[in-house]
Amino acid sequence: MESPILIIHPGALGDVLQAVPALRGLRARRPGATLVFAGQSRLGRLLVALGVVDEARAFDGLGLEALFTDGPIPPALAEWLGGFARVVSWFGAREPIYWARLGALAAELTVARPVPDDETPVWRHLLTTLSLGDFVETDSVAPIRLPARPGASTVVVHAGSGGAWKQWPPERFAEAIGEVTARHTVAVVVHQGPADRAAVDALLARLDHPVERLVEPELPALAAILSGARAYLGGDSGISQLAAAVGAPSVVLFPPAHLPRWSPWSPSARPIAMTGDETPQVIRELERLLSSASR
Repeated sequence: MESPILIIHPGALGDVLQAVPALRGLRARRPGATLVFAGQSRLGRLLVALGVVDEARAFDGLGLEALFTDGPIPPALAEWLGGFARVVSWFGAREPIYWARLGALAAELTVARPVPDDETPVWRHLLTTLSLGDFVETDSVAPIRLPARPGASTVVVHAGSGGAWKQWPPERFAEAIGEVTARHTVAVVVHQGPADRAAVDALLARLDHPVERLVEPELPALAAILSGARAYLGGDSGISQLAAAVGAPSVVLFPPAHLPRWSPWSPSARPIAMTGDETPQVIRELERLLSSASR
C-alpha cells in the first residue's frame, strides 16, 4: 500500500474549500495514497464527508509548534511525520526554521503560502504550488456531487460574512428576494452561522415573504441542503464557497478587490462585484437560475 499524504491547512472554511481542486490533483497523481487533512476539526469532518480526503486530524493537537524552535522534536511527532510519502503545508511559509525541521522529517515536502501575493485565483495558486497547473483542464473544477435530496424547491440565502465590509446590505438582499419570490413559487431558507445573528435579523426585518431560519447546522448537513437548492444567494463567505463547491446554482457578491482571487472554482457560481448598482443584475441572475431549474 502506498504511504499516505498529509495536507496541513489550518485556514477557515472558504480558504480550505479553495484547496479542493489541488486536493483532487493530489489524488489523481497518487490514486493509491490516503489523503490526511490536518486543520480545523469541523472542516476536516466536512472534507471527509464530501469525499475530498480520507482522514482528518485536528491541527491544534499535532504539536507542530515544536518545529518552530531549536528544541528537541518529540519522537512521536517525528515518527508520525516520517510516515507520510509527502507533506504539503499551506502553513508556515514565512518561517525558515519550520521549513528546515519539517523537511528533515518528511520524505517529500511542499511548503507554500495559502494565498497568492497577486490577483491569481486562490485555487489556481494552490494547484501551482503542487506543480498541478495542468490539472485544471480536467474535472478538477467539477462540483462535488452529493446524493439527491427530495423536498420543496428552495432558495438558500446567507446574509453574513467574515467582516461587515464584505456584507451585501440587507435591504438589497430583501429587494432581490422580494422580486424573485413574487414571480416564483419557492421556499426561502436563510442560513445563520455562529457570527451571523445580526445580519440575519436585519434581513428578516425587511422581508414580507415567510422564510425559514436555519440556525448553525453541522457543515455536512448544510452541504446536503445546499446541494439540493434550486438557487443560492450570498456574499463573500465560506458558506458561499461551500454552496458553489457542492454545485448549488449560486449568485455570490464580492467586494471588487476580492473577486479576482476569491471567486469560487465551481462553474455553478456566478460571482458579481458589489459596485452599488448591482441589484438588478443579481435579480436577473436569480431569475435565470430559477427559470432554468423549473424546466
